[in-house]
Amino acid sequence: MGLARRSLLISAVLHHCRLLNTKLKLLISIKQSIMPNALVAIRKKKSVIILAYIILKSAVLLQNTRLDPTCISLLSIERSLSMIKKDCNMPQFAILGSPPLFSVPLHVNAPNTLNRKGFEQYIAPMFESGWLSNSGPLVQRLEDKLADYLNVKNCVVFCNGTSAMSLVISSLGLKGEVILPSFNFISTAHTLMQHGIKPIFCDIDPSGNICVEECERLISSDTSAIIATHLWGQPCAIEALEKIAKNNNIHLLFDAAHAFSCSYKGRPIGSFGDAEVFSFHATKSFHTFEGGAITTNNNVLADKLRKVKNFGFIGYDKTECVGTNAKMTEVCAAMGLANLDNIKDTLCRSQSNFEAYKVNLLMIPGIDLLQYDNTQSHNFHYIVTNIDEKLTGFSRDQLIKILHAENIIARKYFSPGNHMMEPYKTLSLQKIENFTVTDRLAKSILLLPGGPMVTLMQISEICQLLKKIIANRDQYDLMQSLLN
Repeated sequence: MGLARRSLLISAVLHHCRLLNTKLKLLISIKQSIMPNALVAIRKKKSVIILAYIILKSAVLLQNTRLDPTCISLLSIERSLSMIKKDCNMPQFAILGSPPLFSVPLHVNAPNTLNRKGFEQYIAPMFESGWLSNSGPLVQRLEDKLADYLNVKNCVVFCNGTSAMSLVISSLGLKGEVILPSFNFISTAHTLMQHGIKPIFCDIDPSGNICVEECERLISSDTSAIIATHLWGQPCAIEALEKIAKNNNIHLLFDAAHAFSCSYKGRPIGSFGDAEVFSFHATKSFHTFEGGAITTNNNVLADKLRKVKNFGFIGYDKTECVGTNAKMTEVCAAMGLANLDNIKDTLCRSQSNFEAYKVNLLMIPGIDLLQYDNTQSHNFHYIVTNIDEKLTGFSRDQLIKILHAENIIARKYFSPGNHMMEPYKTLSLQKIENFTVTDRLAKSILLLPGGPMVTLMQISEICQLLKKIIANRDQYDLMQSLLN
């Protein structure tokens, strides 16, 4: 429809609203005929788009070719609305102005607060003793329990995962270049730059983990280490990476932020490479409010890490090396101990929720759920889907906008790849055409609310909403106009 015709139709409605004082009547008619509540308490911009959409739909039915807007009668418009209702039967969506599906935001991996009672029992003695920080008894107990749980000689906890990564980088004396996946959270690249180390980004394989062949190709005389990520808890090709590191006499670290309670060939993630780095941020499968850890079988490295996280002290008045303050507090350790006590229930809930998504998403075209290796232990914390725009009718980013409007705070882990984020994009460290898989997944991966805190009812509602969106994709001229 041409611009002149659209203007004519808008003029016709405004003409009748003005002359017949029926603006309210018309809006009520629209509201009742097509989208109840859609014109209530929504932004003016959306109201205009909705009204224009209805006018355009009306035009097809009115078949009015005269150019005088006064000749399009209000009665004809109202009659056409009832026909549009039968023709469209449009479901209700928050992006069109209806109330959101959830009254409060439903985040991906909301913090686990299941064992509040256990946490309160741990902090009571803390208040009595007054020992709140500086490697108190709760921190020491947490380190011992985690080392036992992860079947590793040493676990050193920190105030957060980024500090843990920074201090293991400095403790190992890394320099020059370090290879890491581009499809990753940005913190590791930033940390390397802060240490004067050039991050060399590597493409990934279809699983999302670092591509072993590409990693080996990127090694140069300046390479001091590989930092590979167990993405979404999926173990990397550990043996192949260990071989590459050994053959080139470089260090091998693993970012295990997603991989607590996961395993590789029956062995818990946490004891591979020179060291593994965990994040215990509140959104992780195991958390300490905020925190992190380094696990290693290297006793010398562990001893140095304990010193550098506490200013380099080896006694009350003596320092041995340059250090900083990266200690975990007692209250954070208490949360960790409470969560570790409850870890079996946490993992069971997360797996049940994953299985519910697996069943509910099965028949939705274009939304493919990542399947985990059932021969290994897994935390099932991340609900990872791959969006096929050709089948859904919507891009990943468009679906995220629709879901966010419904208070479903879906995420795109990770988009864009690190090589396309600043300052690395401007620095042009590498050719951007070398990241084919990274760029593809960065445009299609969508994470849905998972973990132990989401309920089966919420999962059912999310999946029913997705079904409704995809099933009605051909009718969403209006929704597309809001998304583009």
